[in-house]
Amino acid sequence: MQLIALKKTWSTVKFNEVDILYAVFKAYPDIMAKFPQFAGKDLDSIKDSAAFATHATRIVSFLSEVISLAGSDANIPAIQNLAKELATSHKPRGVSKDQFTEFRTALFTYLKAHINFDGPTETAWTLALDTTYAMLFSAMDS
Repeated sequence: MQLIALKKTWSTVKFNEVDILYAVFKAYPDIMAKFPQFAGKDLDSIKDSAAFATHATRIVSFLSEVISLAGSDANIPAIQNLAKELATSHKPRGVSKDQFTEFRTALFTYLKAHINFDGPTETAWTLALDTTYAMLFSAMDS
């Protein structure tokens, strides 16, 4: 049931890439500052740019891939590999665990505003992100 809730709710918002990234950067400008192509720029002025849309698609594609793999123990190594790749690409840029946690908070805020984020849905999302973040943080520590 949780897996169904996770996948169903994600399918509702996964094409709102730009809006999701905008919500994250609006809530946590320190995250935006980690990306040289966006640092120091006015968020509203770059929201409709190709660079912003491209980066938003990368982020949402990562989440979509993790969510599509969720639910099968056979896919755990693939999710671990995705988490390791994310850690490898972000750690050298100084993206911290705290900033990944901020991203998660902003994502939850966005989800709560755009889907039916009832108790079972929140539980599903919490479990999925707890699992993924444990893998990500482990990879950041190695």
